[in-house]
Amino acid sequence: MTDTGTIGTRDDQAVRDVLHALVAAWAANDADAFAAHYTDDATVVLPGGVFHQGREGVRSYMAAAFAGPLKGSTSVDEPESVRVVGGDAAVVVSRSGFLLPGEEELPADRRRRATWVLSRLDGVWRVEAYHNCPA
Repeated sequence: MTDTGTIGTRDDQAVRDVLHALVAAWAANDADAFAAHYTDDATVVLPGGVFHQGREGVRSYMAAAFAGPLKGSTSVDEPESVRVVGGDAAVVVSRSGFLLPGEEELPADRRRRATWVLSRLDGVWRVEAYHNCPA
């Protein structure tokens, strides 16, 4: 007999761990570590019609951002809902945004609501799709 409560809790934590790792990679301004948590064919949709496809698309976008306007910035991501669906997929809704160097409070114009879709393949959770919009 399987203890689904324990498995559910473990999966929930494993999904949250991916988000924590993304926040840590952002804090290090490490585009390679950030993109490593995305699938090869992941999609990212951001306000303003921004669309990126694939791990390499995410990596190059973040590398340019960390070298330019987001240099020294940190990410804020607070999951509000984590749902594991069908055992190998998860949907997360979070409050997110980013702080520029020296900021301690997230400005209203950078507050976002984000939706993440993650999948587990060979025991590893990765981001399949990400979308955010103004909160």
